Amino acid sequence: MSLSRKNNFFYTCLFLVFLFCSTGCKKVNEGNTPEIVSPAPGRPSQVSFWLTNPDKSALLTEQSATLNFTAAAASQNPIIEVDTTQTFQTTDGFGYTLTGGSAYVLNRMPADDRAALLNELFATDDKSIGVSYLRISIGASDLNGYVYTYDDLSSGETDPEMQKFSLYHDKADLIPVLKEILALNPDIKILGSPWTAPEWMKTNHSYIGGSLKPEYYDAYAKYFVKYIQAMQAEGIRIDAVTLQNEPLNPNNNPSMLMSAAEQAAFIKQSVGPAFKAANLDTKIILYDHNADRVDYPITVLDDPEARQYVNGSAFHLYGGSIDALSQVHEAYPDKSIYFTEQWIGAPGNFSADLLWHVKNLIIGATRNWSRNVLEWNLAANPDLGPHTDGGCTQCLPAVTVNNDGSIIRNPAYYIIAHASKFVRPGAVRIATNIPAALPNVAFRNPDGSKVLIVLNDGTTPRTFDIGYRGQVVTSTLKGGAVGTYVW
Repeated sequence: MSLSRKNNFFYTCLFLVFLFCSTGCKKVNEGNTPEIVSPAPGRPSQVSFWLTNPDKSALLTEQSATLNFTAAAASQNPIIEVDTTQTFQTTDGFGYTLTGGSAYVLNRMPADDRAALLNELFATDDKSIGVSYLRISIGASDLNGYVYTYDDLSSGETDPEMQKFSLYHDKADLIPVLKEILALNPDIKILGSPWTAPEWMKTNHSYIGGSLKPEYYDAYAKYFVKYIQAMQAEGIRIDAVTLQNEPLNPNNNPSMLMSAAEQAAFIKQSVGPAFKAANLDTKIILYDHNADRVDYPITVLDDPEARQYVNGSAFHLYGGSIDALSQVHEAYPDKSIYFTEQWIGAPGNFSADLLWHVKNLIIGATRNWSRNVLEWNLAANPDLGPHTDGGCTQCLPAVTVNNDGSIIRNPAYYIIAHASKFVRPGAVRIATNIPAALPNVAFRNPDGSKVLIVLNDGTTPRTFDIGYRGQVVTSTLKGGAVGTYVW
């Protein structure tokens, strides 16, 4: 081989080694050197920034400012350090309760209008907010037009074998709407929660209050099994159930009391064995009430016979503090935490609602181990209906569907969207610090992208740095504003 050919061969090999290491060696060195963040296709920024301001001057609006990571330098700005090496719980999703009333309203929209709205809510493209988790009621909730269960009987009758069980009432609106949603997002997770057992199973023979009679524990367990199987036959997979919405609240219509001791007995004697016998993989989630009574889920989990069947505990925040969820996690770290309901009272206060809900739920619940965050409820008409007699009359939905088919997007829409659009199921929460007045939470998506949600809970603008692997990017949020940053 001539000298010139040897030189050409040498430089060709050197070029191939360089090319290989510039692509294939990146992962080897990723933990030791700063990661070069590339802009998303068609965007000038390495970091995309979506903003909602409390004065509504920006509503989940992507910002045009170029945000690029640069080498860290001396700065007086507070810094949020994002650390992907520390990981916490996996995310199941963010969304709403699709009440029977929500389904009723949606199902009466013109088909094209409904399709457009559902696509905006549930599709996973750039034009949607990517809702990934829904809660539905098992039977009626207080945001149905009337009360029913799936096995209502005449006075004096019983049906312990569930021979008269029927999804008849749900086939009018709820099931058709769910099927449209599943066509858009087949992987959406669905949680079912009952507001009451059938009257004939209860101590007071009423839809309101009362408790489940122990002699009907097995019958009610069959009711849950029948429900899951019947929904599956409709093509609707129920990922999880809670056993009683707000088991310490006897005043709603419908409602039912269930103490911690009763729930533990119901799980270990009836529901757990019934699910096992039916070969169901639907999760059993306990409690489903306020954070001020963490003794309830811990009492149930303290029973080893009940605990073996339980996936985790669900919470609302009408009482207590969101950090109480961590007490349950610390007591039983192998059991999951869920956040399943929080209402916004009509007519709403956009700036106050945005700040409180993002701080306590989107950030607070997830930083305290919750795998999901659900707002109450998805949709209603301009009169905040339908609802039962005695049900919630002031529950402001995520979207109001006007009589002409137009849509009003209320605070819960934007609260959830700041997470659901960007944090996808399977995302893992990663570590961040919390500088003063800048509560935040971060996630790493299954595709490797990072998401940071930041709230300025002060009253004046704050400029801060986002630190990531030795580099920083600088941003500013007005007082009360929420930013989602993705790279």
